[in-house]
Order: sequence, then C-alpha cells, then structure tokens
Amino acid sequence: MILIAYSLVTMLLLIFLGGYPATIEECYKILIKSKFLGLLRLDILTVLVMPLYYLFFYSLFTALKRSNNALASISIILIFAGLTLFLSSPSAFSLLHLSDKYADAISQEQKNHLLAAGEAILAADIWHGTPAVLGGLLMQAGALIISFLMLQSKIFTRLTAFTGIFVYGLDLLHIIFSFFLPTVSFIMMAIAGPIYLLWFPLVGLRLMKLDRNVKG
Repeated sequence: MILIAYSLVTMLLLIFLGGYPATIEECYKILIKSKFLGLLRLDILTVLVMPLYYLFFYSLFTALKRSNNALASISIILIFAGLTLFLSSPSAFSLLHLSDKYADAISQEQKNHLLAAGEAILAADIWHGTPAVLGGLLMQAGALIISFLMLQSKIFTRLTAFTGIFVYGLDLLHIIFSFFLPTVSFIMMAIAGPIYLLWFPLVGLRLMKLDRNVKG
C-alpha cells in the first residue's frame, strides 16, 4: 500500500513540480529556493521508499519458492543485488550540501569549482551512475522472473502475472533503450509507470489474503 501511495505521489510530483533537474545549476537553484521541494525533485522519495522492496520481494519469494525454488532464488538474488547497487548511488544529500556552499560562494571561481563538483555527483546519481543502471537492470530482470513464476503458481492470477511481465519487461527495455533511443525509453517509462498502480494492488491484496489464511 505504501508503494501504491509512492507511485501516485511520484506521478503528481512529475506533473506539478517537474522532472529531475537537467543541469547542476538548476539543481542548486531549486535547492537554494526550497530544500524540501528541491529534494522532492531529486527523487528523495525513491531513496526512502526503495528499501521496502527488500520486504516486498522477499514476501513474493516466500510465496513462490515452492513453485520453482531455483528460479525463485535466482530472482531474489538479482533483485537484492540490484537494490543494493541502486541504493549505493543516491546523491540528493550531497547536492544539498554543495548547494549551501554555492549559495555562500563569493567569487565566480568558487562557483565554477562547485558546479564542477556537482556535475561529477550528478553523473553518478541514481539515474546516471553505473551502479544505479546496473542495479536497475538486475532488479527488473529479477522482477520479470518472479512475474513468470506467477504463471506456474496457483497463488496469483494470470492477470497479476501478465501485468507484472508487461510492466517489468517494459521497464527493463526502458533502461536498455535509454542508451541509444532516449525518446523511446521515455515513452516506455511513461507507459509503465501508471501500470504499477494496477500491479501493486493485485499483488498486495493477494499477499494480505495469504497472510490471513496462514494466521487463520
């Protein structure tokens, strides 16, 4: 349910606040004007919410491991490795620190140094850095395997399985296409985003029902 709320809030932020800042100067200006809104633009919600995926996918692994323990184990290893790589890349708080220095800088030379430092951090953030990109590929691949496992299991409906295959397959392609066809990649991401609002409830409600059955 938290992931559903996160998805909704993220889409609203994109509509009303805009996407990730395109340049380091824009980052600094946004953070200087409002630290709170600046951190939201820098995807701080993603950084805070992503650790919940450890619990979420472990729950799916527990539910599906009897269907195919080998594939379920591979999927959870890929997801956990991807998550760990992804979470090693956040840069929002580093940019917040540099923006304070930029605001206090007197000379243009100082500002240029801070801009250069910010560009280096921006190039290694959660959307551009090698660990984050590799982590994203591993996560989406693992989630795609889990979605295929749902087809072999009687626990989840075929709608849930096919929705997962579509959304995670699209997200996996979105990362791959971002290297050479960024416009196509953006369209894929825009399509995949709203579909999570269907997949999370389908999975979440089923997991809650399984929990009630076990306790009962």
